[in-house]
Amino acid sequence: MSVTRRSLLAAGTVAFSGALGALFGGNPATARTARGLGPLLPDPRGLLDLPAGFSYRVLSRAGDPLRSGEGPVPGNCDGMAAFDAGGGRVRLVRNHENRTTAALRVPAVDGLTYDPGALGGCTVLELDPAGGVRAERVGLAGTAVNCAGGRTPWNTWLSCEETEDRAGTSGYARDHGHVFEVDPADPHRLGAVPLTALGRFAHEAVAVDPYRGVVYETEDAFVRPFGLFYRFLPARPLGGPGSLRAGGRLEALRVPGLADLSAVDEPGAEFPVEWVPVPDPSAAGTPIRFQDFGPGGITHAQKLEGCYWGGGGVHFVSSYARGGDGSAADHHGQVWFYDPLRARLRLDVRFGPASDVSLPGDSPDNICLAPDGGLMVCEDGGGEQYVFGVTPDGEVYPVARNAQDVGGPGAPEWGEFAGVTFSPDARTMFVNAYTPGTTFAVTGPWR
Repeated sequence: MSVTRRSLLAAGTVAFSGALGALFGGNPATARTARGLGPLLPDPRGLLDLPAGFSYRVLSRAGDPLRSGEGPVPGNCDGMAAFDAGGGRVRLVRNHENRTTAALRVPAVDGLTYDPGALGGCTVLELDPAGGVRAERVGLAGTAVNCAGGRTPWNTWLSCEETEDRAGTSGYARDHGHVFEVDPADPHRLGAVPLTALGRFAHEAVAVDPYRGVVYETEDAFVRPFGLFYRFLPARPLGGPGSLRAGGRLEALRVPGLADLSAVDEPGAEFPVEWVPVPDPSAAGTPIRFQDFGPGGITHAQKLEGCYWGGGGVHFVSSYARGGDGSAADHHGQVWFYDPLRARLRLDVRFGPASDVSLPGDSPDNICLAPDGGLMVCEDGGGEQYVFGVTPDGEVYPVARNAQDVGGPGAPEWGEFAGVTFSPDARTMFVNAYTPGTTFAVTGPWR
């Protein structure tokens, strides 16, 4: 993002165009007037810059002891979701995108470890009614590059491995590239069992249709052939914890005549879609995105990331596209909406380029709905890193800025934000600074 746009965001709000009324499922004519939260104020502690009237608590820091005594808090804090634990309590499930070089692994725990050679997984924090941390423990271990995921309608967490590494590589004893289901209330209830029918690929995020039980999945691939957008039709739809182990059918999205979603640049453009069975979901011999989908081919997109359900359909993000990498066109982020009742795909928002101050941000990653019906978006681009909001009637406003400089002398650098989510009562925003691994609770006049 350019200095010009950043200075505008720091000062307040910037308007932009796009099909936002459709995106948020509301009527633009009756949507309440959007407003920014005001300029960001420098944090004297040098951690998190927020608008006036907002405050934060640090819930957890990488390297501090887990309250369970299982070891230190792992780093590389990524996707996250908040669950109602009853009596005003909240449980947070937090991914750790640990690769083989991670300094702080997710501690291996009996009954929760898939592959002792893998360093990723997730942890579970339990907050008391006052927002204090009363427990923190391992929820899943022995998995790899746990990036994002998504919640289920039955209040479990689906943690996604963003890798395709096989057993015998990178020190792994088992194949990776799976989705794992985690029960925040009792992680041992489901253990560390891969949901193999959901496919083996570089998973990013998932969203579950709460009415039909269909699971939508994004694939984060930044080199050609790029990733696919999938749906999984479970054999036991909405069957509750463990039901996805019963198997089902994995399919990939095809937009006839459109090989690459980056070629679309007009918000509001709609397309009919087809769903094509995946030849080999296990990718036993060939990665899925390389497989033969027949004469019509398949539709790819670079860097498919955030994915969530809302407004009667599923929204998903393409973080960026670069012609130099082989994409059909350049963009700095797209938000797409798939309407399952109409079997139609629509481009709702197009981000950037960085020189255009009328468009928000660059490289959107994790994304969620905000209390006002708009969006909260985590940036994963260059330079300063923001969480920013996009309101239903077209304003971009800064919500938070990572003030933790992790660069060297004369070369400042700020880690990305990840895992933005809201408490069940919508009064608290939770978000992670990926580096250094920090989990924040942000309170203020969200409503």
